[in-house]
Amino acid sequence: MKNTLIKLSTAAILTLAITACGGSSDSSDEQILEEQIIAERSGHSVARQWNEVILHGIRNDYARPTVHARNLFHTSSAMFDAWAVFDKTATPFLYNNNVAGFSCVEQSINTDNNYLQNQEEAISYAAYSLIKHRFRNSPGVLSIMEEADKLMLSLGYDINNTVEDSVASLGRYIANCYIQFGFQDGANEQLGYSNTSYQPVNQPLELGTEKPGNPNISDLNHWQPLSIEGYIDQAGNPVDSIPEFLGPEWGQVVPFSLSENDKSTYPRDGFDYQVYFDPGMPPTIEGDLSDEYKWGFSLVAIWSAQLGQKNDELWDISPNSIGNISSYPESFKDYPQFYNQLSGGDSSSGYRTNPATNQPYKEQLVPRSDYARVLAEFWADGPESETPPGHWFVILNTVSDHPSLDKRWQGEGELLSNLEWDIKTYFAMGGTMHDSAIAAWGIKGYYDYIRPVSAIRAMADLGQSSDSNLPSFHRNGLPLVDGYIELVTENDPLLGENNEHLGKVKILSWKGPEYIDDPAIDLADVDWILAENWWPYQRPSFVTPPFAGYVSGHSTYSRSAADLMTAMTGNAYFPGGMSEFSITADEFLVFEQGPSINLTLQWATYKDASDQCSLSRIWGGIHPPADDLPGRAIGAKIGKQSFEFAQSFFN
Repeated sequence: MKNTLIKLSTAAILTLAITACGGSSDSSDEQILEEQIIAERSGHSVARQWNEVILHGIRNDYARPTVHARNLFHTSSAMFDAWAVFDKTATPFLYNNNVAGFSCVEQSINTDNNYLQNQEEAISYAAYSLIKHRFRNSPGVLSIMEEADKLMLSLGYDINNTVEDSVASLGRYIANCYIQFGFQDGANEQLGYSNTSYQPVNQPLELGTEKPGNPNISDLNHWQPLSIEGYIDQAGNPVDSIPEFLGPEWGQVVPFSLSENDKSTYPRDGFDYQVYFDPGMPPTIEGDLSDEYKWGFSLVAIWSAQLGQKNDELWDISPNSIGNISSYPESFKDYPQFYNQLSGGDSSSGYRTNPATNQPYKEQLVPRSDYARVLAEFWADGPESETPPGHWFVILNTVSDHPSLDKRWQGEGELLSNLEWDIKTYFAMGGTMHDSAIAAWGIKGYYDYIRPVSAIRAMADLGQSSDSNLPSFHRNGLPLVDGYIELVTENDPLLGENNEHLGKVKILSWKGPEYIDDPAIDLADVDWILAENWWPYQRPSFVTPPFAGYVSGHSTYSRSAADLMTAMTGNAYFPGGMSEFSITADEFLVFEQGPSINLTLQWATYKDASDQCSLSRIWGGIHPPADDLPGRAIGAKIGKQSFEFAQSFFN
């Protein structure tokens, strides 16, 4: 393999591996090491290559964002530990340490002084062994292990190596520590991450073309399972027709940086729910925030009118007009000033110039319907189904590959090698995604909040809540909004053969998957539909993720990752002042034709990308605003805290 010679920073000069960790080297050894020029392999580091294998594994596994946030953290942390054993200043996370009562005892090994090769070998055996364990029951296990075996072979390592007291055995040992740690960290990995106590309040909502409304719901404040014939998760895997709530007890999983001071414990139904950064109760259908409840879910329905060509308009989607949000409302009552209920989007103002070029951002006018639909799909679980935490690793890798990025921690100090940069950023990002999953899902499990498909259909069954002098009035029905949410009247095309729909609520909305036979050529578009038939902008085999809405996992993951990226790079902006993702007309959308033109998603800052991700879930019909902003606020706390905690292991 071709090598290129670089001088590593002082922080990367390696101690004698014979000490295995915690030992010391004499002054002559240190002098030799400080003068040594260490050859690092050209191209991507070993850590990066293993990260790509992990992402491949996630794309070929079940779509479980909590589980994969944990997988990404444990594999990233295992690689960090294998690297830190041979580093002069870093301290491993689990190896030679005690975490939550679990000890991974230091091992003695026999090795030589080729410190970079020792790091690469230990990293590879640690990552390989952990991947082999974590994805052993995956539906794509053959493809995953083929990639892992192929990488080991290309790196020159024997997958059948059983030599003891070696660098390879150290890597295997570190992986085994994480495997054993994972058996007692609260995730219930032994039983397939299944729930132990949680039971849904509501009976399942049966969805299909001949199954309108939500007749079986009993509580409009709580999550409802979905009964979907031929259910397929977002990674394309068939799942039982009524999937259970994924991860309602995930708050009990051992975190990375979250502390007891961040946590509240709430008993319910014989189980103690662990809630970090408790945001309090979301709006409910009755009570002080009843109007906010109805406003939020009606906004989701109204935004679905922007997913087709009816009343379409051109938007500038460049950083010239989008991004640069300076403040966020903290009270549910203030949300209407932040979100544009009728036109879509938020209060962002854009930027005058690109700070990297000192030139204005170029305007990019596209149909709003194309922009909203592309956002809904792009951010759903990543362009290649690597789930939201994996998607932020993809973004991190893209940033790391950018020629304008100086790989200096916090943008300061000496230039880091590719390996040291990858190892440290993966460790920090993995811990941040893991903590985001624990915080968001702890809240999801305890508050158990309803999703839009359940709420909108249930309120539609009740009627309208705006005017007691009009037909179908019910105080808990949908609020009427001229041009978007109205009543079926005489001579209405939705009236029905026997006038059976007279007085019902109708919505100007994306018409739904019933109007799509061939996604390559068919377009559902927007028109008036009965509100009882409202459908999120999703496939008929998926509809909505199988867990509660409040708080949004996407908002929590994305904001924490954005703040972490800002801290790690020392710059709020993407390298070059902007990042882009190109979308090809009539090729990108999966479950209907589109978009109608080529367009490019663009973000000036990491936070802009995070904010766009959050909005995408409203356009996709997955979250109301009440789920969104609390998730962003929690993510901001996690990003800062996890960054500071990760740094404590570097020095």
